[in-house]
Amino acid sequence: MLLRRLSGLWQQPDFLRFWAGQTISEFGTWLGALSLLAILDLNATPAQMGTLETLRAAPAIVLGLFAGVWVDRLRRRPLLIAADLGRALLLGSVVLLAFMGGLRMSWLYVVAFLVGGLAVLFDVAYHAYIPALVKRQNLVEANGKLAATASLAEIASPGLGGVLVQIITAPLTLLLDAFSFVASAAFLGLIRQPETVPAATGEPGSVWAEIKIGLRFTLAQPTLRALMATLATWRFFGGFYAALYSLYVLHNIGLSPALLGMIIGMGGVGSLLGAVITDRVTGRLGLGRTIIGAFLWSSVVSLSVPLAGFVSSQTTAVIMLLSSQLVGDTGLTVYMINSLSVRQAITPDEKLGRVNATYSFVTGVLGTLGIFVGGLVGQALGVHTAMIITAVGGITAVLWLFFSPIRKMTKLEIRD
Repeated sequence: MLLRRLSGLWQQPDFLRFWAGQTISEFGTWLGALSLLAILDLNATPAQMGTLETLRAAPAIVLGLFAGVWVDRLRRRPLLIAADLGRALLLGSVVLLAFMGGLRMSWLYVVAFLVGGLAVLFDVAYHAYIPALVKRQNLVEANGKLAATASLAEIASPGLGGVLVQIITAPLTLLLDAFSFVASAAFLGLIRQPETVPAATGEPGSVWAEIKIGLRFTLAQPTLRALMATLATWRFFGGFYAALYSLYVLHNIGLSPALLGMIIGMGGVGSLLGAVITDRVTGRLGLGRTIIGAFLWSSVVSLSVPLAGFVSSQTTAVIMLLSSQLVGDTGLTVYMINSLSVRQAITPDEKLGRVNATYSFVTGVLGTLGIFVGGLVGQALGVHTAMIITAVGGITAVLWLFFSPIRKMTKLEIRD
């Protein structure tokens, strides 16, 4: 009876199955159990933790473009199921070795890299599969719903993970993460909508040739090029934040780690709010104005981070930092949902995997470079100066959007 009263994608059972599986998987991933197990059970050093996280992130750069080719050659749903089950088995092996007393950091390194690789494959296939699951005019709603539960998981699961580790131990918490992937695979298996292999286009058959086609298509299409350039610029300057934000808040502002955690957590609240309001805001303002306005809003609000370093009152500084996370992440999420929907709507189905992989690769490289450069800038000019540079630099990314066809968009276009 309740579903009859709801509209839109609430009336599409296959999307609801996909959404349910993704929600469970997100909650499992955000438990952070693998890292907690390394710290608590294996007494990992800072260097070992850095290696573990680097190996988990590396596949986005090493394997991303190849994943796009595979996704465009094969059905997406079986790839999603295989990626889920593969991650469940890998995490299950860690749990088994932990209970047998044979777990070592060397195996965690292997698992982190392989799980990261399967995550890349899943993400590329996931963003290519959604347009086959819902009508393209429903993409903003679909991406908004998925982003909302992902944000909710980001808010709730890290704290829940800490509690579970204390109550049932880190290995059993990691087992819950593994089961979340099994649940995701099970819900994907329940989807009834048939899926066809992406149509052949007569393109060259080698992997490298297909990668080049994806790169050329993305760069030649004005809207896709502008969206990728915006995200790459934002990720580069965002790398400064990744390298220096905690140092800035703890040392320059002088806040406690507890306050830092609360401030960062407010970003999840902002993301959830952004996901909830995206569909309504976009319908009222129009697509192009929403995309540009939301990104500019988020970027301007981020200026409150370096400005907090100039105020004498810690209370005022905390308010400024909280507003940046809450209000800024609200706008950023509205932008991300709409930009992803545009990418999915205008890209031909047979190229969607490679376009998604191109985005992942280019922005991943620029983001990693930004972390490295941000550290050097912070060392050479000071952390506060680096925060000023990253806030101003992030605002410049909006120019890619303004001087592009996006400025004239009123609604979601269905391919070029």
